[in-house]
Amino acid sequence: MIIMRIKGGLGNQMFQYAVGRNLSLKTGLPLVLDRRHYRPTHEHGYGLDVFALADTPVENAALPPHRSDRPFANALSRVLGRGPRLMREAALEFDPAIAAIDGPAWLEGYFQTERYFAGNANIIQSEFTPTAAPDATNAAWLARIQADPLAVSLHVRRGDYVANPKFAARHGTCSAAYYDSAVAHMTDVLGAPPVIYAFSDDPDWVRDNLDLPATINVVGHNDASKNYEDLRLMGACRHHIIANSSFSWWGAWLNPRADKVVVAPAKWHADTQNDNPDIWADGWIRIAD
Repeated sequence: MIIMRIKGGLGNQMFQYAVGRNLSLKTGLPLVLDRRHYRPTHEHGYGLDVFALADTPVENAALPPHRSDRPFANALSRVLGRGPRLMREAALEFDPAIAAIDGPAWLEGYFQTERYFAGNANIIQSEFTPTAAPDATNAAWLARIQADPLAVSLHVRRGDYVANPKFAARHGTCSAAYYDSAVAHMTDVLGAPPVIYAFSDDPDWVRDNLDLPATINVVGHNDASKNYEDLRLMGACRHHIIANSSFSWWGAWLNPRADKVVVAPAKWHADTQNDNPDIWADGWIRIAD
């Protein structure tokens, strides 16, 4: 088996699935998603069940013991060489050892780069289509976006990047100057001001504070339980202005258009010690604050 430890919010879960799925396709081994991280005490819940994924269900008892659940059994299993080899990402950037896996493995990490799975992009994009049809409100937004030749998704990430001092110091938020420059670039590319469809975990803040030389439509009706609907709408836009967020990364990456323009912040982390030089997908435009 290829066992992937799933943790974090939806964007991180999608990276983990994509890497596991790519390795499953490469090796011919079934992919098992280890969901034991998710308990009521965690901020995020498991969110991949809205997609039709190639996941082989396995009872927890059949999975290798994890160090956070059964530390002694985990240590003993590793000493005795039982079960698949546990491999953790060595650093935030692309790890060739992960890409080179050719047999059973148990993986843990965030794996935030398309370099692990770009070769199977079409399969992964199709599997990240929600299984349920959009409700009436989302269907109306989807039709409006699909009919708009100047539709540009813009994502503002706040939430714990603002409220949690540790996250604020590590991640930071994109500045007004970044969004001004990103819209100016889109205007140059399109030959006209874009029509912005703004998405955020804090839509009220966006309504009150986002001031750009473009038409701005704040798409704020989906709560956290329907964040996958925001991904569907973002992916339907022609072009994208993303934040330093794995969620908006996927909103742009899921757009299959070959001619899409994606603008991303040149600095992904406020704390540069956490930089990942491989976070930006091929062809994306990086703009500094």
